[in-house]
Amino acid sequence: MKIYFATLALLSLAACEAQPEGEPVVRTRIDGKEGPASAAPPTDPSATVASSVESACRSIIFENTPLTHCLAIPSRHTISMDLAPDGQPPYRSLSSFAKSRDPETIAFAMNAGMFDEEGNPVGYFVEDSERLKALNTAEGEGNFHMNPNGVFYGTGGEWHVRTTADFLANVSERPEFGTQSGPMLVIDGKLHPEITRDGPSRLTRNAVGVDEQGRAHFVISNAPVSFGKIARFYRDELSVKNALFLDGNVSQLWNPATERLDQGAPIGPIVVVKRKASQ
Repeated sequence: MKIYFATLALLSLAACEAQPEGEPVVRTRIDGKEGPASAAPPTDPSATVASSVESACRSIIFENTPLTHCLAIPSRHTISMDLAPDGQPPYRSLSSFAKSRDPETIAFAMNAGMFDEEGNPVGYFVEDSERLKALNTAEGEGNFHMNPNGVFYGTGGEWHVRTTADFLANVSERPEFGTQSGPMLVIDGKLHPEITRDGPSRLTRNAVGVDEQGRAHFVISNAPVSFGKIARFYRDELSVKNALFLDGNVSQLWNPATERLDQGAPIGPIVVVKRKASQ
C-alpha cells in the first residue's frame, strides 16, 4: 500500500542556514490586543475570542517564525485519539470532526500522526484502549522511518513521549490512547542526531512533547519552519526533554475558543484535548 507522508523530503545533512544566537522568544496575545502574553496559559477571560472559556493556545514568535503553542494540563484536560465515526471511514478533516463534537467541551484538536492513502495510521494507534494498529518497527523511507521515531501515549492524566525502542522495551500495558510518528525531535534533552540547525526543508509542521510536570505541549507552525527550529523551541524554550514530530504540510488545528478551524489536505489520526467538566 502506498503511504502518504506530508513531509517525504529527508532531513538534509548539508550545511545549514545561520541563525542569530540567543534570540529571545517574542510572545503576542492571541486576541490581537496590546501587551505581551505570559508564557503560561491565559487566565484572563478577555484573552478569548469566541466564548467565555479561556484558550489553551497562544501565538508565539520564535526566531522570526510564528508558532501556535497549545498546552494540555492533566488537572484541566483529558487527551484522546479519534480516527473515524463508528463503523465509518476516517474523518480526513478537522471540519468534518468538528461537526460531530460540542465545541464547548473541546480545548483543541490537531492532526496526530502519519497515515496511508485511506487516512489510516501507518504506526501504532490506540483509541479508547483499543489497539487499531500495531507498533511499526519496519525499516523504510521518509520521516516516519527516520530513527529514532516515537510514540505519544497516555492513560488518565499520565502522558508520555518515548522512542519506539523505549516504548517496546518498557511499556507492557496498553494505554488509553497512543499514536506513533517520526522522527523524534528531542530525545532525553538532545536534538535528533540527524536534524541540522536549519535544513532546507521548510513546511507547516506540528509536534508534541511532554515536560517534567507531565504537561503536553502541542506546537503548530503558522509559516514554513525547519525541523531544527521547531526542535530547538521544544528543547530551549519549553524545556521538554522528549518531543515527537507529528506531521507537516497537512498540519491543522481546531481551537474553538478563537474560532480557528484549519482547512487543508486530508489528514488521518486526530488528537483531541477536552476540558474537564469543572473547567
